[in-house]
Amino acid sequence: MISDDDLIALVRNYNPKTNEALIRAAYKYGGEMHEGQFRHSGEPYFTHPVAVAAILTEQQLDDATIITALLHDTIEDTKASYKTVSDTFGEEIAKLVDGVTKLTNLQLSSVETKQAENFRKLFMAMSKDMRVILVKLSDRLHNMRTIRSMRPDKQLQKARETMDIFAPLAGRMGMQWMREELEDLAFKVLNPEARSSIIRRFITMQRETGDVIQRITGDMRRELEKAGIEAEVFGRAKKPYSIWRKMQEKDQSFSRLSDIYGFRVITGTEEDCYRTLGAIHQRWRAVPGRFKDYISQPKTNGYRSIHTTVSGRDGKRVEVQIRTGQMHDVAETGVAAHWSYRDGVRGKNPFAVDPAKWIAQLTEQFDGEDDHEDFLEAVKLEMYSDQVFCFTPKGEVVKLPRGATPIDFAYAIHTRIGNACVGAKVDGMRVPLWTRVKNGQSVDIITAEGQTPQTTWLEIATTGKAKTAIRRSLREADRERFITLGRELARSAFAHVRKKATDKALEAAAKQLRLGSADEVLARLGSAELTGKEVVQAIYPDLTAKPGKVVDARRAVIGLLPGQKFQRATCCEPLPGERIVGITFRGEGVVVHAIDCARLVEYENQPDRWLDLHWHDGSHAAVYGATLDVTIGNDAGVLGRICTLIGETQANISDLEFMDRKPDFYRLLIYVELRDAQHLHTLMGALEAESDVAAIERHRRTVPSQAHPASTPQTA
Repeated sequence: MISDDDLIALVRNYNPKTNEALIRAAYKYGGEMHEGQFRHSGEPYFTHPVAVAAILTEQQLDDATIITALLHDTIEDTKASYKTVSDTFGEEIAKLVDGVTKLTNLQLSSVETKQAENFRKLFMAMSKDMRVILVKLSDRLHNMRTIRSMRPDKQLQKARETMDIFAPLAGRMGMQWMREELEDLAFKVLNPEARSSIIRRFITMQRETGDVIQRITGDMRRELEKAGIEAEVFGRAKKPYSIWRKMQEKDQSFSRLSDIYGFRVITGTEEDCYRTLGAIHQRWRAVPGRFKDYISQPKTNGYRSIHTTVSGRDGKRVEVQIRTGQMHDVAETGVAAHWSYRDGVRGKNPFAVDPAKWIAQLTEQFDGEDDHEDFLEAVKLEMYSDQVFCFTPKGEVVKLPRGATPIDFAYAIHTRIGNACVGAKVDGMRVPLWTRVKNGQSVDIITAEGQTPQTTWLEIATTGKAKTAIRRSLREADRERFITLGRELARSAFAHVRKKATDKALEAAAKQLRLGSADEVLARLGSAELTGKEVVQAIYPDLTAKPGKVVDARRAVIGLLPGQKFQRATCCEPLPGERIVGITFRGEGVVVHAIDCARLVEYENQPDRWLDLHWHDGSHAAVYGATLDVTIGNDAGVLGRICTLIGETQANISDLEFMDRKPDFYRLLIYVELRDAQHLHTLMGALEAESDVAAIERHRRTVPSQAHPASTPQTA
């Protein structure tokens, strides 16, 4: 483990104005909090936060991010609290540490519905402060570097999660070096045989051909010197996972795979980038279709570079990337370049992107995508996508993922254009909508009034934005048809139990089913996502309920002594299913109150009289009184219909008390006998659905404290 002095020295290399005292304090605090904790490898746990902080110094990040790395597990795994961290290190750092903690608690590799929810939370965390993700990525990188000390099943889980989520996220953020290392570390766990095989073939090839990288690098340097271009040239073999993926994609063996070497040329100016390209193409033959100019058309994360593939020695293909020093900084750190320091000053790299704008672009296309499976598909499409650049007829550039079609192009311009698309011209020629657009092509979208998206478009579109918009439009078109059908199905289902499917009844059903509106109930009914029986049961469950074994009312409460009597307090009228507590009275037994009863405050200083009670599980008889405060319309037959409805829900009316009589309405207390709290909830829902019921609520009495109100005593 590196010391605090060594860590500060790493920071001072790029930020001489660093707050040395605060970093030292965080190092000391983190060490104290993690004292006595150990990693699976047996090392002190604090070695991990320190290693994460060291990884972040390689990206030249600010003090707040380095300190967050040192403290990122304190709130979750130690006695440290948000308040303590905030008071000691400031609110900014406390928020960052809390953000990392919440991300750590996301189970990103769980079932799809949960995973989709967590992806949304991931993007939300990114939108608040991207540094949270930078710490989390570095945390994952160190965990993957030390993964061998984990259990085999845990290794597989972490490796799969890394391959599916964290590696592509690092790539999308422009941190290509981190993506490659994360992928290779995960590959080592997921398919060690394939990785070892590729490494063995590399060694064999080097023995046979010698050091190809050194030879080609030397050739390139000589060509640049001839052209009078000052530049640095670096070469490397691609990572085993990158090679394996190419072998899978192209269905080729290692021996037939050509572009397994990559070279990078770093120049002083943008002009030199294009001069370098010319010099390389003069010396080696360019491979058609393998040229990309990300300098004139940068990626959304700020990445700029010229990519070309040429045929090198012995016909072997090599990929060459050409960029300036500033472009290289952004290419290495991606979106993180926004926070990086150089010589004590926050970097002002003209190519660094604003993280807020970047995340807004990334999340915009997922808005409105409610289906979890579709949301995940859209996210993963965007995470893995490479880009092509096309032009509108006016010469404006539209960025699309590789494999995009005119449908994607239309939706990239505007949702309205996409919805009305009937055809497309590419470079002036009419083409089918499933045509794959290519770099540099001009695309003209043909629209028509009255056109709407077709279901088949979902197979044609490739971008998350287009698929989301198409699904939304299809849902809206189908929705009206489903609502009309659902209304007829609801009318029939309610008539079957001699009820009416009024708007109020449907609103009550929506409330019970936790849906947004009556229209949503009808739409789901019409699309067969709900049945008529389910809608009716949401309001009138007792109309079809089957009787079960009933709990003896004398033994309904658990927690009493043998032979001890209990009585229900008439102030709060607790029902089975509600949380309860008992208060003992000498010679009278126990009075059972609901846990939220206002009268319990009178016994706060008498803890010896309190009993911890709970209701017996199972079905109870309808013998437990409750009072409803109901306001109904003053019209012929209304009260009779209300009483009939109460009877249909298997509740018994024990008394009625009129509180107010007006020309338009009556307000009355209805005393009913019920089975349990669920029975009360069902009854209130059914009454609420009636158009003649203006208001309904549970009534609880205010009782003088001299008495201990209770119902008929019962014996345990």
